[in-house]
Amino acid sequence: MPKRFVVAASEFTDLPRFPVGFELADALTAAARDLHGTDTPGDTLNTAVELAVRLLPDAEHAGISEIQRGGRLRTLAWTDETIRFAAEPRQGGHIPHPDWERLWTTPVVRTDDSEADGGGNALSGLGLRSALSLRLRADRRRLTVLTAYARKPQAFDEDATRIGRLFTAHVSLALDSATVREQLTEAMRTRDLIGQATGILMERLDIDAAGAFESLVKASQRENVKLRDLARRIVDAPSAPGGRGVTER
Repeated sequence: MPKRFVVAASEFTDLPRFPVGFELADALTAAARDLHGTDTPGDTLNTAVELAVRLLPDAEHAGISEIQRGGRLRTLAWTDETIRFAAEPRQGGHIPHPDWERLWTTPVVRTDDSEADGGGNALSGLGLRSALSLRLRADRRRLTVLTAYARKPQAFDEDATRIGRLFTAHVSLALDSATVREQLTEAMRTRDLIGQATGILMERLDIDAAGAFESLVKASQRENVKLRDLARRIVDAPSAPGGRGVTER
């Protein structure tokens, strides 16, 4: 008999579920509003697992994991530590849910009863009987999966699957949007940092902006350092002679 673990309650039990009779379109609109209101991809993923527990019928826990080709896995968001543990690789480096491999070719994988065929797997060992896994992203190298869990068998029916697919479509859009915003923000920060470094070099080397930028690029190539990192080093360096940075044209 596999060791049984007590499944911890979700950290989000204080969040109300959408009320019975609440129109699906309204529920998804409210969920989309929350998802698009996040600031970073990490915030989007954390919000997504909260909403999955509220939105999907009979869902008690949820997590989001990234699977790389070859089976390497990391957990990106979770409602509680039980789910984080459930998604960790097992001994030998194998992913905890072998059915997840099917998500490379199909958008949904459903586990009706983890104790079928005698149990003894990661889910049954944690007292999680049902799982609904939905693909969020997939490319040649990695797969991102949102999984909802329940402690009763056959918790997720066709209606739950349909809602889950609609919900993950909103999550994917919000995640793409948050990723683009983060990249643009980082690009603006990098531009400002390079601008500051260029100004410092103009004063230090008594050259114009074009010459300062050229010196920065050459130093980056010579030292095999990213332009952004070299610019930060120059900006953060002491102004006294001998400080690290670009000291020649």
